[in-house]
This record gives sequence, structure tokens and C-alpha cells, in this order.
Amino acid sequence: MAAGCLILFYSGLFQLKAQSLKDYQLIAHRGGVVDGLAAENSLQALQKAVEKGYWMVEVDLRLTKDSVLVTHHDRTFTRYYGVDKTLDSMTWAEVRELKGDRDNRVLQFEEVLRFCSNNNLNVMIDNKISGFDSLLFTRVYDLVKQYGLDEQAMMIGTTASTPFFTGKIKLSCTRSQLEENMQKANYDPSNYYLFSSDISPEDAQWAAENSILAVGVINLWAIKSEVTMATAKERADQLKGAGVQVFQIDSVFDVFF
Repeated sequence: MAAGCLILFYSGLFQLKAQSLKDYQLIAHRGGVVDGLAAENSLQALQKAVEKGYWMVEVDLRLTKDSVLVTHHDRTFTRYYGVDKTLDSMTWAEVRELKGDRDNRVLQFEEVLRFCSNNNLNVMIDNKISGFDSLLFTRVYDLVKQYGLDEQAMMIGTTASTPFFTGKIKLSCTRSQLEENMQKANYDPSNYYLFSSDISPEDAQWAAENSILAVGVINLWAIKSEVTMATAKERADQLKGAGVQVFQIDSVFDVFF
């Protein structure tokens, strides 16, 4: 079956699968349910994540030229906005005027947190801010706390930001990184989560025995096969078979849950 046919087939299964979403905790990659009408990191995508019962959304954190925290994936605004300028070269006053091709706009990080807090959505933050800035990172963490999202919050961090956020927000790790962290005097399993597209039954059991949350990953960008949906279903079945209960996924794949 061709890839396009597979997508239509699996999309048609949504009504049958919707009731089983509650069996897993799903994290919507790219800021919510992204489709032909809802852009990445948009209010529309966030709202659809609420409507479809997602537990959490993953948002991309960046900084404007004048240090305003926003959620946007790319370094530039070429996609969606048709503006070939980097985010860090534009002020918030300039960025806020951009109009996307799906009736979307760039959101401030605080606006996203407010929406999530008001709609029982948790947050995973993909920190794309380079370098170390304790005042800036304190501002990020204080906002997460202000909106009551810190207890469940997760972060895909950077090497530079790891020392600051350790013990404040759960940080993504590979198994080898977790085993290395275990050797540290101040190690606490609640500070981390296992984050991988390839979690074996042995890995899942090891994580459970060590009180570490395991998060499986099924993202469009990582699947190279032409038959994307078939490949994604195979990966979902493998991860579920390993005992994984929490998944970060592109929303097109939620039909497998």
C-alpha cells in the first residue's frame, strides 16, 4: 500500500482509537496537534491537543533580540511566515507582527504556559537557547512555577543549561547518560527521564527498577522510510510491547494509541 493510502487509512481509525488514548500519556511534539490548518507552536495546535486528550505538549523555546521568550522551532521564520530572518535578529515588536500561512502567530512562552495551565496540559520544553545565563534560566523556571506546571514539567536541555535545571525540571537522558549520572553524589532519579525512540523491554524494566520515567519517541523527522505510517506503527508496537506508557509523538501517529 502506498504511503498516502496508509495515511488515509490510519487517519480513518481515529474514532476507533480515541477511547484508548487514556491508556497512555501522550506528549504532542511540535507544540500540539499540527496539521493542514494548525501550525507548529500555535494556539490552534494547542487547542486541538486539548480536544484530543493529550497529557502534555512539547514546545520549542527561543529568545528574541530583546530577550523575550517565545516558542518557535526554527532559527528563521522562512517556514510558515515566509521571512528569511533569524529570530535573534528581530525584536518582539517585529516578531509579533508576523502573520503565518495558517492564521498563526508567534507566541510568547508565558502565553503558552498560561494556556496550558488553564487547560490541564503539562509542558515539555525543548530548550533551544544557547549558552548559560542564570538570570534568563531563572526567568524560565519562575514562569513554569508561576503557572503551576513545574511538578510535571520536562525539558530537552542543552549541556550548558543542565547544571541550572537539574533538580528543578526533569531532564532528558539516554541510558548511558543516566548510568553516568547515577555515579554522582547528588543523583536523584526524579531529576531525569529516559528519552529514546529505541527502548527495549530490558531498558524499560531497568528504568522501572530504578524509578526512572521512560518516554518513547515517535517523530516524523526521525523516520526515514517512505512508508512513514507503517514504520511508525511498527515502532509504536515495539515500544508498547516493551512496557512504555509515555510517548512524545507527532500527532499523526496518535491513531496507534
